[in-house]
Amino acid sequence: MLTDFKSDMIAVLPRLRRFAQTLTRSVPEADDLVQEACLRALSRAHLWDQGQPFDRWLFRITRNLWISELRKNKVRLGEGHIPAEESAELVTMETGESRVAFSQLQGRIATLPSELTTVLLVVSVEGYSYAEAAELLDIPIGTVMSRIHRARKTLAQKIAEPEGGVL
Repeated sequence: MLTDFKSDMIAVLPRLRRFAQTLTRSVPEADDLVQEACLRALSRAHLWDQGQPFDRWLFRITRNLWISELRKNKVRLGEGHIPAEESAELVTMETGESRVAFSQLQGRIATLPSELTTVLLVVSVEGYSYAEAAELLDIPIGTVMSRIHRARKTLAQKIAEPEGGVL
């Protein structure tokens, strides 16, 4: 049982890391968050309901740990985050033009509020359904649909703007 649990966890790690990077907007913080989530999952493996998808359980642990960390940071003043546009963790493009386009898109996504970015990643990148995303993020499905709509609409507007933002 524990062997299957560990192999399931290893299979989810790349997706979990992407999710953590979206939450933290920092590669080092994301790696720390993933490590903490894995430790928490291993120590509480007996609590996992095998009728529930493993990846959603692990994503929820990660999200809850991040929320706890944000609450702690409100108390500890002076700790910030690296802006997403300054990190290059997901850049794998081959051409200069592709890199520029990706960097611009990444910068525009980074300007979205974190609640929009998180829902956008979970649905559009990770491929979860709206219902699964609602369960994972512990929000109503209507909120998921609203945030996805707002995120896509805002991104479309930002992409349509000239780079300087002035027509």
